[in-house]
Amino acid sequence: MSKGIFITGTDTGVGKTIVAATISMILKKRGINVGVMKPVTSGCVERNGALVSEDAELLSAAASIPYSSDVAPYLFREPLAPSEAAKIAGMTIDFSQIKQAYARLCALHDFVVVEGAGGLMVPLAGGLLIADLVRELDMPVIVVARASLGTVNHTLLTCFTAKQLDINVAGVIINNYPENPDDAELTAPHNIGSLSGAPLLGVWPHSASSDRQEIIRKLAAYLQTQNETEILLREIGAFS
Repeated sequence: MSKGIFITGTDTGVGKTIVAATISMILKKRGINVGVMKPVTSGCVERNGALVSEDAELLSAAASIPYSSDVAPYLFREPLAPSEAAKIAGMTIDFSQIKQAYARLCALHDFVVVEGAGGLMVPLAGGLLIADLVRELDMPVIVVARASLGTVNHTLLTCFTAKQLDINVAGVIINNYPENPDDAELTAPHNIGSLSGAPLLGVWPHSASSDRQEIIRKLAAYLQTQNETEILLREIGAFS
């Protein structure tokens, strides 16, 4: 299979989609044939009688590829943990279906960015977790963290858990970093970088915009000018 990176988080709502889409857009701008995937989406919207993953749509737009059932294999209406949302929908999440979709994307693209749901310990089906899916796909992860109080603990726990499960942590990105950080936010990057055992691959700034497409475009443009972006792309294996 092709090279790729799995985007996980310390929690839900930390900005995994923004990070995944921004990385995808940067790779696209660098001439990489990049694919994207959101294997499981809870809280989907309904359009014309069909459920749609808005996160997967955003990823597809960033990578300039069509939104498809391989990009978003499992879609659930309820905004719950995927195992519960699937149960309400009368479905079971099958890892083999996800792996087959991922393999087809790998056949089409040189690099695939996969966004998880919540964090590594989110349940998917029958006692299986997001971490189990990462291992099935045999992908390294980027951990997306928030900057606020508590993030050091959450980030270290996530990195420690990944390593205990033999998941390669390519690095950590602190997302949505405020322009005027408080004391906890000021010290979080150093503590995460020195204690997590994983490279700190970026501290991405907060955007006041509510338009996620605009946030992604501006972030991608900004990061293209930053030296740390070269390190990020190298660490995730986008460039040999």
